[in-house]
Amino acid sequence: MAILNPMTEAELRSLDRPDPALLRLYLLQSLLTGPAFVIILPILLFRYHTLRYRFDEEGIHMSVGVLFRREMNLSYARIQDLHLQSGILQRWFGLANILVQTASGNAMAEMVIEGFHESERIRDYLYSRMRGATEKVKAEANVAPTAALDSSASVDLSQSQVVVALLREIQTELHGVREQLEGFRDRESHE
Repeated sequence: MAILNPMTEAELRSLDRPDPALLRLYLLQSLLTGPAFVIILPILLFRYHTLRYRFDEEGIHMSVGVLFRREMNLSYARIQDLHLQSGILQRWFGLANILVQTASGNAMAEMVIEGFHESERIRDYLYSRMRGATEKVKAEANVAPTAALDSSASVDLSQSQVVVALLREIQTELHGVREQLEGFRDRESHE
């Protein structure tokens, strides 16, 4: 197993269109459909020519389609997992799909990045950005409560501190509602 050179941010930002090998893969896939070739080929051609990606400091942006345009924006913090998937034909062309999964509750991938030869390097870079984004969010969440414990009484509450205070108030209210419901259930069972 060869160790790959890590992809730089400049290299990743330069990737906005899939490799021409994806077009050849689409042509072969449409030929393999037999008589459906006449329907499948134009769909895959439009997909190839309209497929665009943008990788920036916020996340991944993908757009595809002409009549039925689909645009997706995923921040690095929302990414939960990354997988590589490649079938026989994809491996023959040196391609792989990067399946990007979020915590949306859907079993399928939220976004599929396809058409790049450097799929392993892209996945590794995205993984490092994903880990960095989640660690940054966790660090901010840990700093906010400790800042609220400042010794001065007139500390301005930041937005995250207000959210934490509201969540604690909601928790207290829900605890009271739960106790009342249990009291009603006990009374109904005794009657």
